[in-house]
Amino acid sequence: MRIDFLGLQAFVSIAERGSFQRAAAHLNLSQTALSHRIRKLEDDLGAQLFTRTTREVTLTRTGTDLLPKARRAINEIAASLSEIREACQPEQALLSLGCLPTIATNHLPALIRRFQSKHPDVRVRIYDNSATEIGELVSSGVAEFGLTIVAANSWDLHLQTLLKEPFLLVCRKDHPLAKNSEVDWDDLVDVPLIRVSPQTGNRQLIDDALGARREMLKWRYEAQHTATAVSLVEAGVGATIIPRLALNLHLSPTLKGIALRNPSLSRSLGIISKRDRPLSPLATEFRGMIVKHFAKGSKADERLS
Repeated sequence: MRIDFLGLQAFVSIAERGSFQRAAAHLNLSQTALSHRIRKLEDDLGAQLFTRTTREVTLTRTGTDLLPKARRAINEIAASLSEIREACQPEQALLSLGCLPTIATNHLPALIRRFQSKHPDVRVRIYDNSATEIGELVSSGVAEFGLTIVAANSWDLHLQTLLKEPFLLVCRKDHPLAKNSEVDWDDLVDVPLIRVSPQTGNRQLIDDALGARREMLKWRYEAQHTATAVSLVEAGVGATIIPRLALNLHLSPTLKGIALRNPSLSRSLGIISKRDRPLSPLATEFRGMIVKHFAKGSKADERLS
């Protein structure tokens, strides 16, 4: 069967916008042309994809089943065409790197700004993904290097450890525990806590360190991202446990980070790269900027401790 790419594109556009009119405007088509594409796709498939009334457009069961597959196919084709375009335009330099979301949010923007001032024509692609995903991106060559949690890496990856940072209890300054300079985990038994998804490296570190004790705590809320957990803390919903670098207290004047004891908990951050693939000059330069940035931060922490 011949693949009707234009029909799939029309189908996805209508499904995402819930309207033939809005989809036609998005694709720069007349509604008649759009309707023709959908009729042709439905005829080829032998199935109806939409139920249409004068007021709304809804997906049929077949349309619902097809939608994620069609999205995936279109995204894969778009990505392949983008790679070909980039390969045919080598003068447009590209730097691709992976970075933990917490670091990407609080530390990467200033580094990117400095890098951009020296290389205004270089495009930068940031994969702000989980530690597991960053490892896969570097192994596959999609990202030249990654700033991630130090863990058991693949044999084909080189690791340079940058720093070790503690996890903190983060609460509002008007929280009863905010007057403390440090807290034991036992102090948190009755405190409503917000934790992040078990798919994240941070959650795995916390669970491993606490063992069975983690079930004694009142994990009332769960978020997928650290930024969401911190926002809930700011709203007074509860407290959370996050790495120090994930919390920018200068941008969160209502929050306080408190050291945790018995047990204390920390994570190590490092840069991973492919062993058999030297970094490009641009990646080498930006990697050096990251190393210097965190070296300065570590020295500042030592002076404060």
